Amino acid sequence: MSVRYPRPLRPGDRVGVTAPSSGVAKELRERLNVAVRDVQARGYEVVVGQCMDGSGHVSASAADRASELMSMLTDPTIKAVVPPWGGETAIDLIPLLDWDRLRVAEPTWLVGFSDMSTLTTPLTLLTGTATVHGNNLMDTPYRVPEGLLSWLDIVAAPPGHPFTQTPSGRHRSTGFDDWAAFPGVREYTLDSPGSWTRLDGSGDVEAEGRLIGGCIETLCNLAGTAYLDVSAFARTESPDGLLVYVEAAGDDAFTICRNLHGMRLAGFFDRANAILVGRTSAPDNSFLSQHEAVLDALGSLSVPIIADMECGHVPPYMPIVNGAYGRIVHSPSRSELTQTLD
Repeated sequence: MSVRYPRPLRPGDRVGVTAPSSGVAKELRERLNVAVRDVQARGYEVVVGQCMDGSGHVSASAADRASELMSMLTDPTIKAVVPPWGGETAIDLIPLLDWDRLRVAEPTWLVGFSDMSTLTTPLTLLTGTATVHGNNLMDTPYRVPEGLLSWLDIVAAPPGHPFTQTPSGRHRSTGFDDWAAFPGVREYTLDSPGSWTRLDGSGDVEAEGRLIGGCIETLCNLAGTAYLDVSAFARTESPDGLLVYVEAAGDDAFTICRNLHGMRLAGFFDRANAILVGRTSAPDNSFLSQHEAVLDALGSLSVPIIADMECGHVPPYMPIVNGAYGRIVHSPSRSELTQTLD
């Protein structure tokens, strides 16, 4: 198996929209419409699926959600699939997807983060298909800060294309925009300064390897199963090691610490040349901060740990391609992540 990059999107291509986890409530449908129009403005035809209901915690039954996702991922006329956002229980789709069929189908870009990590990361590990851990559809209308890219930029990039992203310098400290009241909002509220932070010590960092990772709260439930065998992926696709990235959505520091310990014991970080950690607004505990939770669980690995990167739930967003070859550089004068679709 080698990494399979879906064909770059061209004007006229079709983009599928489905909610493998949570759908969109009626009061947020106008935000969805704004996001769809933005994708259409890139020259793409948007196909919105049936599994979009937002009245419950999932958009439809597991069987229906799995069937629609499979249909879109194996439809040769659909070149990318993006959800409105994440959710809570996409894990119920895992045993219902036809992984053998996905392994031989023409690769299609699957985009998303948060609960979508439950699907994107196994898709890369089991089929070799590159996936995008990046801003979801509802986030797409926001203007991308200098130094960062949108998922729309990445799915249109040519094979072999290298692209570099750098810290935005500012992020949102608290709260969310009210999409029901202001569905057309396009400017991030970036009210706090911040840069990347080395957690494990001092000194410059340069490390390389194929990128793999996702959301801690969802991936920890797959750790130790055949769906999250990172070591096997490293042996075949990146024998010199990986760049492993993780990010906390909202769990407190004790929970994140336990989850990371479990993922480490299951081998998730065994082949890491460096660990990249997304910035989080998840709560600290009285005896343990989020940074300390990461060090408690992963400090013994003796690899560089770079935190406060824009690959988490705190806006703005830095898309990362699972399967791409990455190079991380971090020093007092320079911080950047370069990814190559090769």
